Amino acid sequence: MKTPEVSVIVVNWDRRELLRRCLHSLVQQQGLDFEVIVVDNGSHDGSAEMAEAEFARSGLLTLRVLRNARNMGFCRANNQGIEASRGDFIALLNNDAEAAPGWLAALRRAFDWGEDVGMAASKILLKEQPRRIDKVGHLIYPDGQNRGRGSGEWDQGQYDRTEEVLWPDGCAAMYRRRMLEEIGGFDEDFFAYGDDAELGLRARLAGWRCLYIPEAVVWHHRGATLGLTSMRRLMLIERNRVLLAVKLFPLSLLLLNPVYYGARLAAGAWAAVHGKGEIARHEGLWGKLRAGAAVLAGDLAALPLLPRMLLKRRRLRAIRRLSDAQLRRLILSHRIGLRELMERAAQ
Repeated sequence: MKTPEVSVIVVNWDRRELLRRCLHSLVQQQGLDFEVIVVDNGSHDGSAEMAEAEFARSGLLTLRVLRNARNMGFCRANNQGIEASRGDFIALLNNDAEAAPGWLAALRRAFDWGEDVGMAASKILLKEQPRRIDKVGHLIYPDGQNRGRGSGEWDQGQYDRTEEVLWPDGCAAMYRRRMLEEIGGFDEDFFAYGDDAELGLRARLAGWRCLYIPEAVVWHHRGATLGLTSMRRLMLIERNRVLLAVKLFPLSLLLLNPVYYGARLAAGAWAAVHGKGEIARHEGLWGKLRAGAAVLAGDLAALPLLPRMLLKRRRLRAIRRLSDAQLRRLILSHRIGLRELMERAAQ
């Protein structure tokens, strides 16, 4: 059997109709040989059976389904897909995303720009508002919280050039296999949310670059996994922010983390009062108090994992190519401003 150039991994959990649309968009891809690996996280809605019957056995796609008995999380499922894949390049596509016909080939061309290009980012637009940007790469605040670059903006060509970004969004990304073999896959302690940030920043620490490719277009159904107002989602985002900073940040930024965190909380409270930002999504005083409690729960949930993150931090010495000063400059050069961060809700 011919080895495909690209392996596309789609993680699924009880989203049969969205998965069907996602896979139909992959049928339309042209310009290269690829395989699709669907990793099903214990769905009960017939998702896995649909994928096999309609796309694998019919021959529409070269597709395999890996089945987990329960939800193993985004990180573990993607690692399973990576382990089972054969391509020199690994693409991720969310089950709630639909790719334009030239998406896969466009991402693949990013790696022709240099052997140090390890990641490629897509132009991700909102399915519900196809001219509005979801993410075109990522930005980061110095306490470890991140936001999609361009999120919420109307797509007016302002991001229509190939350029370096900090890391790609895991909704629609491509990675060089050789890079993943060097630095490892997703950190499974993250389970979901912020995992692409950790992988991307770890890759940057090891000297790999990320290019944003505007021709690689994907439309994303926002918040289809846990829902935009899910307390568990808020908790995981906050917990994983802490884990990322402890594991990867240069010491100079890590020591200032409480200061940046305090500034973000104060700005977040101001934004919520004025009906903006993440917390404003939660209706009424009770909803906002619950959201605040979820953020605090995330900070507390991070504490038992800190020793493991510190151990992983020490182990990263074997792969790191950037000094602390270089990493600090990289993070600050892709920094999101506090006001923009707090007025822009996480997607």
